[in-house]
Amino acid sequence: MNRSIPPEIVEEVKNRTDILSLVSEYVTLRKAGRNYVGLCPFHKEKTPSFSVNQDKQIFYCFGCGEGGNALTFLMKINSMAFPEAVRQLARKAGVRIPEKPLSKEDRERFSQREQLFRLNEIVAGFYEKNLLSAGGERARTYIRDRGIDPKIGKAFRLGYAPEGWKALYEYLSKQGVPLKLAEQAGLILPRSDGSSYYDRFRGRLMFPIEDVQGHIVAFGGRVMGDGEPKYINSPESPVYVKGKNLYGLGKARDEIRGRGFAVLVEGYFDFLSLWNAGIRNVVASLGTALTREHVDLLRRFTGQITAVFDPDEAGRKALARSLELFIAGNLEARAVVLPDGLDPDAFVRKRGKEGFESILARADSMVDYYIDSVLKSEGSIVGDRRAFREAAAFIVRFDDAVVRDLFVRRVAERLGVEETLLKKEVQKGRFEGNTPGKSPAAAPEKGAPSDTLELKIVRMMLQYPDRIPETAESEILQYLREEDTGTVAKAVLDSMRSAGKLDVASLVDGFRRPDDRRKLMQWIMEKEPPLEEQVIDRMFADAIQQLRKRWYRDRHRELKMRLGKAERAGDHETCHSLLTEIQRLSSEETSLRA
Repeated sequence: MNRSIPPEIVEEVKNRTDILSLVSEYVTLRKAGRNYVGLCPFHKEKTPSFSVNQDKQIFYCFGCGEGGNALTFLMKINSMAFPEAVRQLARKAGVRIPEKPLSKEDRERFSQREQLFRLNEIVAGFYEKNLLSAGGERARTYIRDRGIDPKIGKAFRLGYAPEGWKALYEYLSKQGVPLKLAEQAGLILPRSDGSSYYDRFRGRLMFPIEDVQGHIVAFGGRVMGDGEPKYINSPESPVYVKGKNLYGLGKARDEIRGRGFAVLVEGYFDFLSLWNAGIRNVVASLGTALTREHVDLLRRFTGQITAVFDPDEAGRKALARSLELFIAGNLEARAVVLPDGLDPDAFVRKRGKEGFESILARADSMVDYYIDSVLKSEGSIVGDRRAFREAAAFIVRFDDAVVRDLFVRRVAERLGVEETLLKKEVQKGRFEGNTPGKSPAAAPEKGAPSDTLELKIVRMMLQYPDRIPETAESEILQYLREEDTGTVAKAVLDSMRSAGKLDVASLVDGFRRPDDRRKLMQWIMEKEPPLEEQVIDRMFADAIQQLRKRWYRDRHRELKMRLGKAERAGDHETCHSLLTEIQRLSSEETSLRA
């Protein structure tokens, strides 16, 4: 923990953050009893096992075991350090964190990610200012000629990188920005002789690339003439990894949730033209091939995707790759191939919002579209055999037997061949190793104790802490024999004694070992039906009585075993002592029953 943030400030941030609101920014949740459930953002699953409890301000996944409070969630999902997560939540909650002038040592320790975010903000401002300057006239004309409203350009912070080789470098030098940091962000490059730097982006229209939280993580630059390459993106950095960001997702996510599906396009202007036309449930893949990380990002906000592809061979291959990823990610996918070879940018400028919406409404299932495109009959045995083998090679790539079987049925019907023939071809491919071979990571052991009685009473203590009988507190700790249940019970009782209530989030924070935290989170989040107080009291009494009976039974057994050993050894003194202890124990048990 970064001690520069006072603990009381951290507590205030946690108290003023609603975990349900926070998690809902990343995961689509639905109410289920006392909890809210959704697909886990930390592992792939088809059935929701991720649960958020608003009353207790915690989350837990029964599939992978991840759990914790709002800070834990933010740190995990954004790969943030603790101080960075606290600062982000503090800004959202309106909590001021006292700042001191940073020493050189403090600056070096300060979050590298935070430094890069700040640097990218400075650079975005520089590019924006240049777009509005006299030197940016050409770029402004280009944006206008592409039909983009200036308000849209401003909303997405479009900018202009000047023609010169040193414009940004000199600006950052004057601002006192560490040049090594700018080099790490890929904004400037060292000269071959090491004497100075020059700008990566020159004479280009600039697109800031944001993550889901709105941090600028990278830039894309487009040439406005015939130069090559047409587009340049920032290289990877500690805040930007290619294939893990979708352009516009941070701004589009609410519309995606509202409409129930996302439109996936390829380029910046495809995105901006659709947004400009009023189609706001859209994201762009930044010109890169779709990745598993892209699918995971989309899955947080919707279960349905409509992807736009080119009508050529490259587009068909991209569709095949995407279909495989969408199925693996349990997303329902539809495919759109626009007429006349138009891309979304050109199509929506020509046909407008209504024309594009009409195409979306008629979008085919991606599975059907792929099968049709692969199995287009060439009217020959050779052509049909090629289609048969290509389809089999594609089906092989799926680990899910149900998915394979569904594909086999549809392809066999479409080709007019026996299902058994296609199944044999698929099985042959899997036997020969033409399969990804990646099996999902096994979920960690739940770690439930073997003693169901102890687990029952500890879960009751977690669910109904205010109904724990005060007279039985010491008995509970005495009778619990497993270390994990005993530790949790003691922590619950200590919290009740000191604060008069159970602070679940703080209780979880007190368990440092990941396995202990997972175990505790599971016990807390397991569903319990609402019960009347009398029923809860009776359950506590019955459970404690069973614990007591077991403890005395085990103690009697232990003493009798020791007595037998002493008798065989002829140790009369120990025999006498043990008999006395057995009698005392019997009397004590009888009095408790009374």
